[in-house]
Amino acid sequence: MAYARRIRLDDVQDSLFQPDVLAERNYAKTLERSQHFKPEEQLMLAVLEDAIFCYQKYLFAQDRKGRALFEETEAWLLEEGSDWFFSFNNICEVLGFDPQYLRQGLLRWKEEQLARTAKISHGKKKKAAGRTHTVPYR
Repeated sequence: MAYARRIRLDDVQDSLFQPDVLAERNYAKTLERSQHFKPEEQLMLAVLEDAIFCYQKYLFAQDRKGRALFEETEAWLLEEGSDWFFSFNNICEVLGFDPQYLRQGLLRWKEEQLARTAKISHGKKKKAAGRTHTVPYR
């Protein structure tokens, strides 16, 4: 009888210190969730990335298509209060971004680019105005 009782105690002790098979699987699922987006979230991230790319690439576009892409993207970024599933605000909220913070950052970037371009073009005009052109003797 004492032997049977000892086996049970040993079984209990062994089971307490056995690795939990499910713990590894649960850890992997938790890690996967924190690092990877669901397919619909990946699509939303792709839409957001493309919008930021178009906004930055076509800021100074001269052709009609480029200007249209920039203007459509800027209107989408600035639109507030839309309940459309793929609105800027909704995408940011689903992905865990603050839409106002991201919007302000993009607008600040635009202002800096415009100021830099104005400064460069203003400097070129000054240099061009001060030059004298010589005509070679024939």
